[in-house]
Amino acid sequence: MRENFRSRSRVLALGSAGALVTASLITGALAAPAAGAEARHGGQDRAQQGAAIAAARAAKAGIDWADCPADWALTKPVQCGWVSVPLDYTKPDGKQIRLAVDRIGNTGTPAERQGALVYNPGGPGGSGMRFPLRVTNKNPLWVNASKAYDFVGFDPRGVGHSAPISCEDPQEFVKAPKADPVPDTEADKTAQRKLAKQYADGCAERTGRAMLQQMTTANTARDLDVIRAALGEKKLNYLGVSYGTYLGAVYGTLFPGHVRRMIVDSVVNPSRKNIWYQANLDQDVAFEGRWKDWEDWVAAHDSAFHLGTTRDAVQAKWLQLRATAKANPIGGVVGPAELIGFFQSAPYYDSSWVPVATVFSKYFAGDTQALVDAAAPDLTDTAGNITSENGNAVYTAVECTDAKWPTSWKKWDRDNTELNKQYPFMTWANAWLNLPCATWPVKQQTPVNVKTHKGLPPVLIVQSTRDAATPYPGAVELHQRFKGSRLITEQGAGSHGVTGLVNPCINSRVDTYLLTGTLDSADVTCTPHATPQP
Repeated sequence: MRENFRSRSRVLALGSAGALVTASLITGALAAPAAGAEARHGGQDRAQQGAAIAAARAAKAGIDWADCPADWALTKPVQCGWVSVPLDYTKPDGKQIRLAVDRIGNTGTPAERQGALVYNPGGPGGSGMRFPLRVTNKNPLWVNASKAYDFVGFDPRGVGHSAPISCEDPQEFVKAPKADPVPDTEADKTAQRKLAKQYADGCAERTGRAMLQQMTTANTARDLDVIRAALGEKKLNYLGVSYGTYLGAVYGTLFPGHVRRMIVDSVVNPSRKNIWYQANLDQDVAFEGRWKDWEDWVAAHDSAFHLGTTRDAVQAKWLQLRATAKANPIGGVVGPAELIGFFQSAPYYDSSWVPVATVFSKYFAGDTQALVDAAAPDLTDTAGNITSENGNAVYTAVECTDAKWPTSWKKWDRDNTELNKQYPFMTWANAWLNLPCATWPVKQQTPVNVKTHKGLPPVLIVQSTRDAATPYPGAVELHQRFKGSRLITEQGAGSHGVTGLVNPCINSRVDTYLLTGTLDSADVTCTPHATPQP
């Protein structure tokens, strides 16, 4: 399941809600990841060599920074540019694709500058291009870091302006209402299986197998190293959220000697056993827990929302709304699928607690239009629909190509039927989102074995214990794999993307690490950030 930055027409998740000049340097780039040779073999070794060649070229070429194109909504002083990377790193002299990057220079003095801080917001399929706006918008959490760092964003391969891919006509993709994700009959399952196969085939037809085959996290990590080199940076400073943590974990494994500072926030469990089938099953369990947290909060604020004074009462209202929408889609367009697409933002982000509860409350007070406005697709927003479809295409392409998925429908059916009994909020919606991976049209890879290799500096890991999209055990797993890392646990909180929230216990440590490289001598547990108020 990918970040809730996508179209409401299809229910998704991971995730919010976002690289050598002399011969000796080239040799160093080849040698640096060699410690991870057991994590790679054959093509992966050739891809690493190709990445070193591409990085050397990028370091020489640099980036021609200029004002951003008018329709990118990135005004001065943000600047934009392009970095060329090989489509296939085993063929560094073959076809190249261009990646869009942007930046804003550090706000402090030249003496204060510590380089570039590169950001990925997650997905897969998220754009990091809005990251520099944290400076122009004067986001108080990032004032200190922005004095020391240029803030750099990019569109990963396949995303946005970077050789965008597609799997379905965007207007068809957002069309509503979709079928209820929760099947009543075997015929319902057969229909969803057919849609998933059509979607997988559409990815091959609209994107092409050559591009799909190269849509992997490992290749995006190599792109990140080429971007680092193009920026003129010997080492990478990196902030990754959600899927961006997995991208960082893979980068740190493949390029340990190229990391200067790395913060990973809301962590994908990087175990090969988890990527990606199990990750999505684990999400279903965590989403149910956070959904209940939200229902408890709604019940505690019954004076504002009038939806019931207990979790069970709020859940009854949800089931009533769902049944109504199933029998007769609200406004003709909002059925159960669209409801889940809208309501899932509450277990994702605390910032959605009040808005979602408000719309929910208005519906039962007789205002159905607020729900239609919030949950239905806007067919006139063609640009937004293209972005949504593209995000979903990249999500699917990366997760399906990254790892081998079960091809047996019996396994999918058994696992999701069983999970749905106790964790019904997201289970079937998530299953159908990922089912294209069962009939994926290109060869599926073996995930990188994330672990510490020589040269990797201490990494800062930040995680809340109730996170729905990236369950807490993922942070523990990465902490064990990255020796010398430090884990900050936000106890009892569950919003996805912790570093973007006001919690001085966390914010001060993020600043200290970015500015000085210093981490606490032991792991830290912080109390939760403030709970939203109606």
